[in-house]
Amino acid sequence: MSDAELVIDSIAAGGDGVARSNGVVVFVPRTAPGDRVRVSLDARKRFARGTLTDLLVPSTERVEPLCYHYRVDRCGGCQLQHMRYDGQVEAKRSIIRDSLSRIGKRAVAPPELVNSPQQWRYRRKLTLAMRRRAGSRADWVIGLHPHDDPGAIFQLADCPITDERVVNIWRDVMEARSLFPDADELRASVRLLDDGAAIVMEGGNAWPERSAFFAAVESARALWWRPAHRPRMLVAERYGDERRGRGAVASASFVQVNPDVARLLHDYVIGLVHRRRPQTVIDAYAGAGATAVPIAEQGVRVVAIEADADAAARCASMLPSGSRAVADRVEHVLGDVLPADVVIVNPPRVGLHERVSALLDAASPAPAALVYVSCDPATLGRDLARLPRYRIESLRAFDMFPQTAHVETVCELVPADA
Repeated sequence: MSDAELVIDSIAAGGDGVARSNGVVVFVPRTAPGDRVRVSLDARKRFARGTLTDLLVPSTERVEPLCYHYRVDRCGGCQLQHMRYDGQVEAKRSIIRDSLSRIGKRAVAPPELVNSPQQWRYRRKLTLAMRRRAGSRADWVIGLHPHDDPGAIFQLADCPITDERVVNIWRDVMEARSLFPDADELRASVRLLDDGAAIVMEGGNAWPERSAFFAAVESARALWWRPAHRPRMLVAERYGDERRGRGAVASASFVQVNPDVARLLHDYVIGLVHRRRPQTVIDAYAGAGATAVPIAEQGVRVVAIEADADAAARCASMLPSGSRAVADRVEHVLGDVLPADVVIVNPPRVGLHERVSALLDAASPAPAALVYVSCDPATLGRDLARLPRYRIESLRAFDMFPQTAHVETVCELVPADA
């Protein structure tokens, strides 16, 4: 370990500040562009990690973090609370440009970014880690991980980026901790629905008290359990007979974290598709059909592909005649449903499977447009490098997750010879 005095010049993907020391790139968490800092260096092969030891001259981008846990417990759930919101937005625009330029080999300007109407209390879902204290049945630590010690858990009191209704339900869950599954470590999430909330418990092999737990958390409308090494199951719900099994199934996995920004992004994607006046559309990673269904209702023949069988079944139940849902992995079936006038891809954070990008790049005829909805600029850049046949027609970002380094990007691609 050695010490160095540095000036932070940018923010990297993941939220760390970036500086240079003797030609070596240094990543320093919890710093802002313009900060003059003293850090202890941990040199790696091609870069160094820096731990902030002294803030010598604070940047004008700095603000006092609102969250107690961010300040005191070094919570890793947020990365940018110490920066003004305008500075967060500029950092995310630069992260997208750098990822697409450096990894994707596409020369782009920082994209337009649509701000979130709410910068606090926007999250409608909160997932926490739970660890039982040694020698106790009902004494649990329930919370999040410090950014510099991912194996540890601190006890959560509040999360100011999360809707207070979600936090209040989590407090009810904590009160019912004596009724948790029989395990030393668990994870659980609380997700707001239109008329209540769903709880998803993960871990354990036995849960004899699950009915008592559900009764104790009166604000929950549905309880799911994913036992260790077994599929998720719906174990309890409070819907009437006319709703039984439908609303909860659809909501278990596909709840928008920030519904205001999700609505703006959704409308933008549908607008891009309709602008092409397609007759056929493939919606890959379609979820429960939030995008596929409104497009199909405009008379477009849609094939929706979704690996989650429950979500695919719900999508299929809402699609009009002439459109269909396929319950399978995109990489397994995309070749069977191509070609299409427009293809939408909305993959998880790991990006497109290599076979998916190969099929799209070789499609004959090529789609008039490929609309890529990305939650990770780095994997978007990698996938663009695997799609040399296409050029970027438009690029727009959406700040789905204020106070964090995460950002959603919609990249519209067209064949390079179009």
